[in-house]
Amino acid sequence: QVQLVESGGGSVQPGGSLRLSCAVSGYTARMGWFRQAPGKEREGVAAISFGGGTGYDDSVKGRFTISRDNAKNQLYLQMNSLKPEDSAVYYCAADRGVIMTLDPSAYNYWGQGTQVTVSS
Repeated sequence: QVQLVESGGGSVQPGGSLRLSCAVSGYTARMGWFRQAPGKEREGVAAISFGGGTGYDDSVKGRFTISRDNAKNQLYLQMNSLKPEDSAVYYCAADRGVIMTLDPSAYNYWGQGTQVTVSS
């Protein structure tokens, strides 16, 4: 069974940075970060394959960086130049599929989420 535990959320001013971490237990292949704001559907933010290939939603390209340390069983999301519209609950997700995707329906395992609030 795969278990995922996020950490690192919090409140930050616009333009600030946060780093999210996700501790992973169990075997995973593709992984991703997703977010859900109140009244909106969950959306893909960034994804990474087991080999390190990455993909990003257009809204975060150039500002967010996803990475993973397979030896430490950790997934990360470095978020820079944060904007108020980035505020949401952020989830890490994992699956044993090979093809990287930002589609939430492709992921079987989810963390509990961590709140990110960007406000002045």
